Amino acid sequence: MNTPNPIPPAELKTKRFWGHFRDALLICIGVCSAGLGLKGFLIPNHFIDGGVTGLSMLLSKSTGLPLPLLILVINAPFLIAGYRQVSRTFAFTSLLAVMGLSLLLLFIELPSITDDLLLTAVFGGFFLGAGIGLSIRGGSVLDGTEILALLVSKRTSLTIGDVILVINLILFLVAAFLLGPEPAMYSVLTYLTASKTIDFIIHGIEEYTGVTIVSVHSDALRQSILTQLGRAVTIYKGQRGFSGDEVDILYCVVTRLEVQRLKTLISEMDPSAFMIMHSINDTSGGMIKKRPLSH
Repeated sequence: MNTPNPIPPAELKTKRFWGHFRDALLICIGVCSAGLGLKGFLIPNHFIDGGVTGLSMLLSKSTGLPLPLLILVINAPFLIAGYRQVSRTFAFTSLLAVMGLSLLLLFIELPSITDDLLLTAVFGGFFLGAGIGLSIRGGSVLDGTEILALLVSKRTSLTIGDVILVINLILFLVAAFLLGPEPAMYSVLTYLTASKTIDFIIHGIEEYTGVTIVSVHSDALRQSILTQLGRAVTIYKGQRGFSGDEVDILYCVVTRLEVQRLKTLISEMDPSAFMIMHSINDTSGGMIKKRPLSH
C-alpha cells in the first residue's frame, strides 16, 4: 500500500510560519476594523451591537465605566472557558485580540464619520462584523458570546444559533428600556448587518453545496459534471430499496453560484433523477479550489 511522502521538515516549518503570519495579520486587521466600527460609527451615535460587545457598550452607557475595561473584563470568563474547552492557543490569541481592541479604543482617537442613523447602523455593523469575522478566520474571537453559546448548547437541546438569538433578544429588550425604542431598533439593524458580514467573511461567496445524485444515466452525468462544470465526482455503489437493482450514486461539491447550472444539467440529461443538496461550511483538498482542465 502506497503512503504519501511526508513534508520535509524545512518546508513544514516554513509552511507553519506563513500560516501563523497569516493568522496574526487577519487578527490585526480584524481588530482595526472592529475599532473603526465602534469609534467611528456606533459609540458617537449611542448604538450598541449584540453579544458581549453590545453588553459592554450598554453597561458603559448605564454606569459610566470605560468601555475598553468592560470589554476586557466581561470577555475574561469566556476566554477562561475557551482555555478549558477549546485550546490554550485559542484562548491566548483571543486574549491578545480582545486586549488589542481594548487598547485601540482607549488610545486611538477617531472622529465620528457620520451622524446619519441609518448609515451608522449599516456601516458600523459592517466594520464591526468584518473585524469579528477576520479574527475568527485568524483563530481567535473578539466576542465571547460564541464560546458561551457553544458551552450552553452542549448541555441543553438548544443549538448555538438559538443560544445567541436568546442572548441578543434579552440584550435588545433591555436596550429598548434603557436607551429608548428607536436606538434599540437601529441597534438591531446594526446586529443584523454585523451577523451577515461575519457569515460572508467566514464562508465567503463560494459557500459550498454538496449534491447527491441517483440516476440511471449516472455515467453520462459524471462525464458532464467533470467536463462542463470542472468538478470532481465521487461514485458510491448502492442498491435500490424497492427493486434491489445496483446503482451508481454520484456525489459532488459545487459553489452556490454553480448550483443552478448543475440542476439544469441534470434535468436536461435525466429529468427523473433523484437529487439531495446540503450546505457545507468548508472544504479542503481535492478538486475544489482549483478546477481541472476541460477536455
